[in-house]
Amino acid sequence: MKKIIINSFLIFAFFILNMNHLKSQNTENPKQSIAVVDFDSRAHQMNQQQVIQYLINELIRIGQYEVMDKYDIEYIAKRDTLKLNGCYSKICLQDIGKKLKVDKMITGSISELGNNIAVTFRLLDVNKGVFEKMKTREFLLIQGNDFQMIRIVLNELFDQPNDKDMVDKLTKVSELDNSINNPYELRLQNDGPRMGGVFLTGVGAAVLKAPEAKGGYAGGYGSTAAMFQFGYQFEKQYLNEGNFQALFEFVPMVTGLDQGRFIPSINFLNGIRNNTNGWEFAFGPNFSFGSYAKGYWSNPSNTTDYATGSFLLEGSPEADEFKIKNPNASIEERPDSRGNTTITTGFLFAAGKTFRSGKLNLPVNLFCMPSTHGLRWGISVGWNGKDRRTLRQD
Repeated sequence: MKKIIINSFLIFAFFILNMNHLKSQNTENPKQSIAVVDFDSRAHQMNQQQVIQYLINELIRIGQYEVMDKYDIEYIAKRDTLKLNGCYSKICLQDIGKKLKVDKMITGSISELGNNIAVTFRLLDVNKGVFEKMKTREFLLIQGNDFQMIRIVLNELFDQPNDKDMVDKLTKVSELDNSINNPYELRLQNDGPRMGGVFLTGVGAAVLKAPEAKGGYAGGYGSTAAMFQFGYQFEKQYLNEGNFQALFEFVPMVTGLDQGRFIPSINFLNGIRNNTNGWEFAFGPNFSFGSYAKGYWSNPSNTTDYATGSFLLEGSPEADEFKIKNPNASIEERPDSRGNTTITTGFLFAAGKTFRSGKLNLPVNLFCMPSTHGLRWGISVGWNGKDRRTLRQD
């Protein structure tokens, strides 16, 4: 019996000691209390009550302090006739903080400075009467992102992580246009000149280098399978959300001026551009003018050899005689300087990257256009500037 009593006493004592230990741990590191009574937005139009409620919500989200409820603050202010509006100074914050019986007071401001928005926060230690933490950051003057700016600076004040991509969009002028740093209407213009070179393969390359007598374009000066292009890009972004822009591009071009030729073409492209890194992809139909002729190859086993091959134009005596001797010969159509000018079609694929320097865009693209007469590929560079319109009404 005595042994049972002793064991019971030891168990009870152990339980009491553990409870006291847990209680001491909880009382040693309780959360300090904090209150928000005002936020200075006189230099930037914002709803005061919405800002204060947003700050309370953000402090609760961060979770480092016991946040005093705004209704408790209103009750004490009414009971003790405290004036909370315009309380931004150290003396006022310490006085109000003592009456609210909190450990910390936080205040801040948001103001427009030229082409920037400055957000500042200060954390006051009520007992010591000093600002123990202060943080300020400047953002681009972008309407509609005030609360996001406030969140970024609050996170920095309390050593919380921020979304780097979001910070870049709100602070860096060199960041590509997107729905965050360009809150304008959905349809935007991105127009500018384009130039570059196009390289041909297969029949297309052969006809450029062939002599005129054989339907080529070399003449007496020789020629290469490459030509210079010059044109102008008309671009519209018909969607501009998240990390991507949806694009429509109309690009008229002139090719071959460096070789004494005038070959107009137009391109209708749909594409996607990444707002974060500027990579883009587009595709669409191409319409161009070219000279094509119908006839017969006199050596059908070597139809792409323009230097030695002989293409007999339809309707010529040579073609009629060849047809009589070769009744099963099929008529073909090919690029030929002796033919008639006609509109040809193709499908163009392009990919590249747009670099940004201030408000200047510098697109660099590679493109290709396959066809039955060989592949055309090349590089295109240019520049353009953003033509901003009216504000979006989302």
